[in-house]
Amino acid sequence: MKQKSLKKPTDRLLATVTVALTIVGLAMLSSASAVVSYERFGTNNYYFFRQLIFAAAGLALMYMVSRIDYHFWRRWSRPFLLLILVVLALVLVPSLGVAPGAARSWFQVGSFFVQPSEFAKLVLIFYLASWFERKKGAENNFWFGVLPPLLMAGLVIALVAMQPDIGTAVILATVVFLLFFAADVKYAYLGAFGAFGLAALWIAVKVAPYRSARILTFLDPTKDPLGIGYHISQALLAIGSGGIWGYGFGASRQKYNYLPEPIGDSIFAVMAEELGFLRVVAAVLLFGIFIWAGLRVARHAPDRFGQLAGIGITAWIGFQAFLNIAAISGILPLTGVTLPFISYGGSSLVVALLGAGVLLNISRQRL
Repeated sequence: MKQKSLKKPTDRLLATVTVALTIVGLAMLSSASAVVSYERFGTNNYYFFRQLIFAAAGLALMYMVSRIDYHFWRRWSRPFLLLILVVLALVLVPSLGVAPGAARSWFQVGSFFVQPSEFAKLVLIFYLASWFERKKGAENNFWFGVLPPLLMAGLVIALVAMQPDIGTAVILATVVFLLFFAADVKYAYLGAFGAFGLAALWIAVKVAPYRSARILTFLDPTKDPLGIGYHISQALLAIGSGGIWGYGFGASRQKYNYLPEPIGDSIFAVMAEELGFLRVVAAVLLFGIFIWAGLRVARHAPDRFGQLAGIGITAWIGFQAFLNIAAISGILPLTGVTLPFISYGGSSLVVALLGAGVLLNISRQRL
């Protein structure tokens, strides 16, 4: 029966929009990274060629994963979760993990950096989807159906928050909440989880002065434009300068050492400055199409694991894209999370493409 279902074609719309987002990301990175690449390495294309390698590897893996029965991830979800917990703990060890920025979130392998928290997103989705499939009917039994996966998810989130990477922790917590909602957990439990999560976030903000400063800057971006408000001020200047049609591809002014992290969480500001409102909206619509196609795959999945895994992967990529765009546009406080498929980062790009590959395999077994 499974072999027969595997003969169905993959979801072409989902495959096309995923490849399109990857191509858009490579194109924008080639422009956004030119200045910082030349200053650091004497060539305009250092980051672009590295991202091209990641993209090629990620697309190849996406194709391979799209041919692997997605039930494989269900069978291995618990061992993978235990492995990622160990790895997330090891990255906190100063002699093992490295901190190129403010967070100790990476392992260095030669000239490459691997970020375990990116893999944690996919692993946690597989674990929760597997749990709620195996425990179908026990979603409203708090002690046996809800508390165990909540504790495991909380441990993953806590390890990520300790790096500290609050942005990724918020993404993980949101995806966990949405998966619990999709699994029909009682609203009363969901309300309690949401309240606990907001309280934990409030504490995380209060114990770190720079996070409190980000909130104050969000409320008044002009308060300290040369200090804590510098990042969002320059981002809003880039977005506003783009107007309707933008300065043109490659013509960003802000990437010349004005805009912090032009290849990371600020790349959307460079896109808006160069492409303008109309064309950047078209790029945002690609994410909308990805979300719609991903939810369609989940809706037609042949079993509960496929449905929940599809929802989880789609929610993760969709919410992270929203969080990045909203933060860099001044709608939410800055979080430091990357824009999926677009920002520079091998772990982020490869894992997003792996997630898309799982969605494509689910689509091949659709009802």
